[in-house]
Amino acid sequence: MSEKMKIVILGTSWPYRGGLATFNERLARQFAEEGHEVEIWTFTLQYPSFLFPGKTQYTTEPAPNDLVIRRKLNSCNPFNWLRVGRALRKAEPDLLICCYWMSFFAPSYGLISRMARKNGKTKCIALVHNMIPHEPTILDKLFAPYFVKSQNGFVALSESVVKDIEKIEFSILHSQFSILNSQFSILNSQFSIRPKLSSPHPIYDHYGERMTKEEACKALNLDAGKSYMLFFGLVRAYKGLDILLDAFALVKDQLPDLQLIIAGEFYEHEEKYRAQIEANGLTERVVLRNEFIPDADLRKYFGAADLIVQPYKSATQSGVTQVAFHFEKPMLVTNVGGLGEIVHDHQMGYACEPTAPAIAEDLRDYFTNNRQKAYTEYLRKEKTKYAWSNMTRAFLNIKS
Repeated sequence: MSEKMKIVILGTSWPYRGGLATFNERLARQFAEEGHEVEIWTFTLQYPSFLFPGKTQYTTEPAPNDLVIRRKLNSCNPFNWLRVGRALRKAEPDLLICCYWMSFFAPSYGLISRMARKNGKTKCIALVHNMIPHEPTILDKLFAPYFVKSQNGFVALSESVVKDIEKIEFSILHSQFSILNSQFSILNSQFSIRPKLSSPHPIYDHYGERMTKEEACKALNLDAGKSYMLFFGLVRAYKGLDILLDAFALVKDQLPDLQLIIAGEFYEHEEKYRAQIEANGLTERVVLRNEFIPDADLRKYFGAADLIVQPYKSATQSGVTQVAFHFEKPMLVTNVGGLGEIVHDHQMGYACEPTAPAIAEDLRDYFTNNRQKAYTEYLRKEKTKYAWSNMTRAFLNIKS
């Protein structure tokens, strides 16, 4: 085992809900299992209410009793950032992991990291879910470089995110060059390329045992004699639910027993999707659960599903794929971002183009040719690659 370290994870955690909080808590547990001293420093204010599109930011689950979680960071208060930075500088963790997913947090994370590093001991390694978000704004160009320059290194969850970090680094370096006599000369450069590693999103392995389809359908009041594809998670424009509905319309007559479960809270207008469902003649074929699905219920939805569908228009990676690995469910994803790196086409599922005809073709192949057994067997072997120890090893390799 590596030398015991003091580690602070700066990012979302209980009492906040969602996949990022789940990720940070599971990462903290892995570091603790490996003998390190770990704390999570999370938010007192994560988003102002007017910036949050959902119903609530908070979980109804009790606080984890096996983790040290401290509510420290106000994302909107620069004076708070100074206090947090001073506290980290004084605490002298060996490793500060900033969990980054959008540029809104770049100013706070950037300032805090700079202050923490002044103790000469703390290394700042960013855990980057998204460097350039799915729905970019001008803030990404203004704020992201400030954060990138504050870090000693980066661990990304896919190669596509590594490339996005490199784009930011290139923009920083470019700004430090001037053209002189048709040649580039470096002027007071204080930035160099930081080390980066890609480590795939580990499997979410804490959602309980798999349920049989019969058990899951009974729990959800569904007909176990039907075939189900599952669209799971927050509904946002980039996730391509509209494409999936059009694809479903193309195969509905050929696959009369196929149903679609949409399980997740809508972060945009639900009415337009209901109108599309009706226009495509799918009203009796879609099970719509517009709510945040608590952890305890995931096994029901994944248990009922024959195929997990992620028809994203853009992506980096997705925690849904790793939940599917845990429950050993074949997947249909679109070949965008890092999704195609994870889901091997025609082996554990499909990685197709983000168009309705392409998705429809793969749906026909899966359900008419009974691919589930073969794809599940391949997936069961492949899932061993995605251990949490690989993720912690990436951080330790970067730090050293």
